[in-house]
Amino acid sequence: MSHTAHIPSHRKPRRSASKIALRAGVAGGVLSTLAVAAAAGTANAAEPVTETIEMPTLTTDLSAQIAQSADVTQQAADTYESRAEQDAAATKAAKQAKEDQAQAEKKAAAEAKREAEAKAAAEKKAEEERASRTTERTSLSTQTTSAGSSDSAPAPAGGSVGAVISFLKAQLGDAYVMGASGPNAWDCSSLVQAAFKQAGVDLPRVSQDQSVAGTPVSLSNVQVGDILYWGGAGSAYHVGVYIGNGQYLDAANPSKGVVIQDLSGYPASGAVRVL
Repeated sequence: MSHTAHIPSHRKPRRSASKIALRAGVAGGVLSTLAVAAAAGTANAAEPVTETIEMPTLTTDLSAQIAQSADVTQQAADTYESRAEQDAAATKAAKQAKEDQAQAEKKAAAEAKREAEAKAAAEKKAEEERASRTTERTSLSTQTTSAGSSDSAPAPAGGSVGAVISFLKAQLGDAYVMGASGPNAWDCSSLVQAAFKQAGVDLPRVSQDQSVAGTPVSLSNVQVGDILYWGGAGSAYHVGVYIGNGQYLDAANPSKGVVIQDLSGYPASGAVRVL
């Protein structure tokens, strides 16, 4: 025996030929598999994709949130539209109000102008009437002085009560028109003035002056031809002439015209006598 036979050897034991062949076969198989896979991958890369990838289905909570968001958006749109309509209506109303105000102001100005013109015309007419009354009073006063009578009881220039009554009755049925002086339309004082003119007596034009143009007499002693008046002496608003039997003749009003009426139906306030 060798003297080194008992020392263990540090060299690895040799592999058997069968094991080496097995491992070589496995390695070859792996490499073959990789090669086939690579070839398949290359082939697949050249082919078009025909499959459709489906999106994941929305969850119930996400659907509810989207629906709520849509509702909020619609509400906001409705609110905006409503406000726009309100603003348009307000603008239209303001414009109409402005136009109405302008029209009202224009109408008021026109009305004020008409009133001013009417007032000026009335004042002018009143002034003319005052001037006319002054002239008539002066004329009547001159006649009275010449006759030796007082101012309150002018003496007649001639004629008779019959002429006065005849003239009055000839005018029955004529119209009443304020300010008219005949021949077919009268007011109360113009008719009395015209009637007494037939007897040669010039009376003032208006009822206020006629009510103090003669001698005052009581209604219990009134005679045919006396002038009757309604209202105060000097401020009478209506006159007529007593024709006897409790009746008087006057230009009454627009609805009656010149008529004969009973004193009992419309008692006079007083009377004066000029004939």
